[in-house]
Amino acid sequence: MPNVAAIHEKIRIFSLGGLDEDGKNMYCIEIGNQIYIIEAGIKFPDEKESLGIEYIVPDFTYLIENKDKIAGIIITHAHDDVMGALPYLLKNIKADIYSSPLTAKCIRRLLSKEKIKNVQIHEVKRHDQKRIGKHKVIFFPITHSVPEAFGIAISTSQGFIVYSGEFIEDYTALSDAYRGDFTTPAQFRNEGVLVLMQDSKGADRSGHTAPDHRIAPHFANILERYENKRIFVSVYTQSIFRVQELIDTCISFNRKILLYTEELRQLVEDLKDIGYTIPKSIIANSNQTDLSNVVVLIGGTGKSLMSLLSNICNNEVDDIDFTPEDVIVLTTPVLPGVEREFKQMENDIYKEGGEVIMLDSQTRSMHPSQEDLKMMIFATRPKYYLPVKGEYRKLVMNANVALEMDYSPSEIVILDNGQVATFENKKLRSCSMEMDLHENLIDGKEGWDMAGVVLKDREILSTDGVMILAIGIDSKTKKIINGPDVQTRGLVYLKEAEYLNSDVSKIMEQTIEDAVKNRTYNNLDTRNEIRDKVARYLFNKIGKKPMILSVILEINT
Repeated sequence: MPNVAAIHEKIRIFSLGGLDEDGKNMYCIEIGNQIYIIEAGIKFPDEKESLGIEYIVPDFTYLIENKDKIAGIIITHAHDDVMGALPYLLKNIKADIYSSPLTAKCIRRLLSKEKIKNVQIHEVKRHDQKRIGKHKVIFFPITHSVPEAFGIAISTSQGFIVYSGEFIEDYTALSDAYRGDFTTPAQFRNEGVLVLMQDSKGADRSGHTAPDHRIAPHFANILERYENKRIFVSVYTQSIFRVQELIDTCISFNRKILLYTEELRQLVEDLKDIGYTIPKSIIANSNQTDLSNVVVLIGGTGKSLMSLLSNICNNEVDDIDFTPEDVIVLTTPVLPGVEREFKQMENDIYKEGGEVIMLDSQTRSMHPSQEDLKMMIFATRPKYYLPVKGEYRKLVMNANVALEMDYSPSEIVILDNGQVATFENKKLRSCSMEMDLHENLIDGKEGWDMAGVVLKDREILSTDGVMILAIGIDSKTKKIINGPDVQTRGLVYLKEAEYLNSDVSKIMEQTIEDAVKNRTYNNLDTRNEIRDKVARYLFNKIGKKPMILSVILEINT
């Protein structure tokens, strides 16, 4: 007899990050009383909201409140925008992680750095089927910029929920670690696919992504053109496919490679696990006296990579000298949140006289373009289509792909972060906004949950300045014996501040005298009262809300 509870189980799909934004991906599938988390990523702040903030992670409030329901966390590949938030999530909940062996190694390193212990990480192969919680989860291979990447399908009583991952369709000769398999997704349609969730970051591009994702032909031309020059090449370490392309091209031209950063050297060690090795004869080291025609590979992520490139070009590093004869090849796309650092780095290179070649503009990122998306829709034939990952305009472009394949608007679901799509009896019942989400701002390594308060203080300082009020009183009689002294920074022009300083001083004196007279004086309470009165006065006079620091020093006479 069929399980009645399973037949009537409700499915809720929602995102805690990744919709109408680039990065911070976190998608949740709640089946009955179990929650499956797919991805847990970060994003970099833009220039307006940076103010010392390193990155932003999703709001975990719903998961913390329902932590007993979490069946597992599935990480499809080793990129910061899908795994970087794991340490902060796992400080609040306990859950098993499922990922490929290479990604699992990166996750362990990430958790170790943040001192997160006792986390069970299950290594899955790309054709595995596992029972996670109460449901079968099928992992299928895809081609992406990280080896061993996969998509997933979760079996439910209403049909499969398929998350296709960040895939491209590429039929050229690839190693097993990169080769995708589209026969498995096609089999899901036999049991029925309720929802297909697809990446939108390349939805504005026509055709297929392949072969335009390949950088090797362009880099080969550069090696031929600059046979006797030293070439510096920037690359995001997590773009592993691109790193391997650059290395393989150097090998084919018999050009020595200097792996400049520890991240790259660690990556090369990790790639041995998937059978990728580099001949020792091709590797140079910085101690060599002749580095005249070496390819210097510089790896990193985000802002740190841009800063490192600037330091190298400004000769602010000790182990290598940059000269006007050198060539800089930039294979790194400008990620959201690092635009300012990229411009500064590019500016520094031109100042030093080196030749700059931009290669990324000649290639496509390894995200599905329109024809790739259509192929997966055709293979799975889902009942409902749900675009994920990307700015709103790209979610709409992804939806338009489904419209071109004769899906009606009622079968396409565009959500916002915190909005929940509810399915019952194989039908979409509602799309309601149920969560008021707030971004978690990460400032350094400690006290990340207080970063929002710190950011607010920095924002006030940067826009309205600060006023510091100090006064000395007798510790016994509470009579004023020194001051008040008023100092301002970034508030008003000094000459215009004289009347303000005079009025604020009177407010401070009067507040203390009234408190002493009424026998209500308390150092902390009186300071807070002064701050509130001065804040109201300043806003009425000049329309600003500076940070106000009031100090009452009690002196023994």
